[in-house]
Amino acid sequence: MRPFTLNYAFPRGVTQAVTPYTFDPARQLNMLPDGRPAVSDPDLLLAAGTTTSTAGSATHFDD
Repeated sequence: MRPFTLNYAFPRGVTQAVTPYTFDPARQLNMLPDGRPAVSDPDLLLAAGTTTSTAGSATHFDD
C-alpha cells in the first residue's frame, strides 16, 4: 500500500529543462543567444529567479 502523500511528494516523471542561456567562460557570465548577459533580461529573471552559473561552484551566481 502506498501512502496518499507520496503521490504528491515525488514527481511522476523527469521533465526536460531548457535553459535559454549558455555560459561564456571568457566573460564568466551566462549569455543570451543575442549576446546580452542573461541577468539583463527581466522576463528570464522573473521566470527563473536567478541565472545560476555552472562555472566552478554550485553557489556561484551571476546576478
